[in-house]
Amino acid sequence: MPINLVITMKRQTIAVVLVLLGARFVFGDENVAVSIRFYDKQIYHLASEPILVQVTITNNGLLPYRFRLAEDRAFSVEFDVKTLQNRMVPQADALLRKRTGSRQVYFRDVAVETGESFSFIEDLRHYAAIEDAGAYVIQAKIYPEAYRASLDGAPDGTPAVLSSNRLQLTVRPPAIPGPDGLPVMLDVETKANLVREKLPPDEVVAWTINARQRSQWEKFFLYIDLETMVSRDGSRQRQWRTESEEGRARMVARYRSDLMAATVDGDISMIPSDFTIERTAYNAENAEVTVQCLFRQNNFTERRRYTYYLRRDSSFWSIVDYMVINLGTE
Repeated sequence: MPINLVITMKRQTIAVVLVLLGARFVFGDENVAVSIRFYDKQIYHLASEPILVQVTITNNGLLPYRFRLAEDRAFSVEFDVKTLQNRMVPQADALLRKRTGSRQVYFRDVAVETGESFSFIEDLRHYAAIEDAGAYVIQAKIYPEAYRASLDGAPDGTPAVLSSNRLQLTVRPPAIPGPDGLPVMLDVETKANLVREKLPPDEVVAWTINARQRSQWEKFFLYIDLETMVSRDGSRQRQWRTESEEGRARMVARYRSDLMAATVDGDISMIPSDFTIERTAYNAENAEVTVQCLFRQNNFTERRRYTYYLRRDSSFWSIVDYMVINLGTE
């Protein structure tokens, strides 16, 4: 549902304790509801795919609800993660470093009109150090005046924190490597192992698009070479070259979560209403597959031509790059 946003970019310096912000916003409003859900429910394993959670702030009151949202959401959001024995899971190291270092934090002022909602998506792994397989209960907290300022409370002494509903999360042990050495993923629908097959390039592309049409992320990523995709960008490529193996794994995990949230390479994660494979050309190692995709909107249809570039490694074809050309509307 669309909302009206009043956005003002500002800069605030945070050094261990945030500078107190002006008390211009509504705190602890019982007419403001925060809810969370899994953005794309799937089977989660230790230290593998991101755990994407959609956070929604809904205004059920009679007046607009205004709050501040940091561009780096670590200064506006927190997730409490507990085991079934009520043991708190420690915060992620990256989150602690952000909140205890000196840095500039950019934020915007957001106004949610009556009866409307504002949503965003966060990776739970960026907030909690989930290191053991098992069952967990998660709850989100929103700090309307940024992290430290909200902890100090509203002018009337009430806590300036909004809490969400609780979700149950199950994390399984690491996936078992398949015959090709890659981790075996499970099909959410059938619970069967997903193992790459020796498909020709055009069938690999068709598989990937079909998976996206069905919002089956575990299938969508099966034939995408994320390591190659993440290093296509010049700045990321330079970072990739200097990173350790652990750092590269974090880059791939972040890139995967950004693809799912459509914050990077949004063209490849768009959902076409229909598609036609126009041309396939390949040799022993490389392939190009051209696809025309239709995206139906309310009163028109947008046409785009995608060219997928694939590479064969260990007898399996994988998507390593793509290009998009807009063909207009009809």
